[in-house]
Amino acid sequence: MSTKVVTFGEIMLRLSTPGYERFVQAKQFDINFGGGEANVAVSLAQFGLEAHYLTRLPKHEIGDAALNELRKYGVKTDHILRGGERLGIYFLETGASQRASKVIYDRSHSAIAEIAPGMVNWPEVLQEAKWFHVTGITPALSASAAEATIEAVKAARQQGVTVSCDLNYRKKLWTREQAQKVMASVMQNVEVAIANEEDAEMVFGIKAGETDVEAGKLEVARYQSVAGQLMKMFPALKKVAITLRESLSASDNNWSGVLWDGKTFYQSRKYGIRIVDRVGGGDSFAAGLIYGLLTGKDAPAALEFAVAASCLKHSVPGDFNHCSVAEVEELMKGGGSGRVQR
Repeated sequence: MSTKVVTFGEIMLRLSTPGYERFVQAKQFDINFGGGEANVAVSLAQFGLEAHYLTRLPKHEIGDAALNELRKYGVKTDHILRGGERLGIYFLETGASQRASKVIYDRSHSAIAEIAPGMVNWPEVLQEAKWFHVTGITPALSASAAEATIEAVKAARQQGVTVSCDLNYRKKLWTREQAQKVMASVMQNVEVAIANEEDAEMVFGIKAGETDVEAGKLEVARYQSVAGQLMKMFPALKKVAITLRESLSASDNNWSGVLWDGKTFYQSRKYGIRIVDRVGGGDSFAAGLIYGLLTGKDAPAALEFAVAASCLKHSVPGDFNHCSVAEVEELMKGGGSGRVQR
């Protein structure tokens, strides 16, 4: 059986302050690469699936470095386009205790932001693919990127490929009104929706009752209604998964997830996590869910795998989740004591 998964989006140069330094303190930056759909592709490749990533990179050494980073972790890069002037950049200041982390974007007019419909031969890219994944970040980059994303999900659906989308609302990239208009078109062809505890409200105005994310208080049962409303809004949906982050501080969170398949509401185990790096946490959840469903796990098992994988990601510096299937399954069995493995 084919395990080919295609993801489409922007990979960025990540410049983060060392340790917990603030931007105004930093004399240097640590360099990594990352971005929603690239993070998913790397996770899936390390889980043993055939992960393909589609983006557009400039024809210079920084573009080459991003390409090499993907290849290093086993991601297939055959269909990546080369062109444009620059790679998008984001700056990260890691928070601690009561001080939140901060992200500053420098990604206007990046190579992928200038992508347009017709530039990708989607029937060729999606040949033999079983799954196609996008997020709400790529269409937020520009009007042409939004059109290209809509073109991509339509092509995948027409070829019988399962389409998933992480809503991933980013207020620094577009307004709620812009997001609602564009994402409504994207979601027409999506079968598996992924969101965090706020995305459905921010994009489609669907609120989970009287929850208080910042106070670390979530009424979990109310997310069944959120998932159900999304399914009513978008008939193609077969599953809706939502990550639930109870933010006790920038350093300590409770982490869990729920999944609704139209009949049964599944709730995962909850993990108390001490955060090393939370960037990419949602992407590692998406990758875990895709892996679980594509390899034949039932809905509750796929959810548990996704939550465990993303729990582990919070302990790993950088955007990518460098964890194996065996490590995820060990945590699922209760092996979360952190004892040295000898």
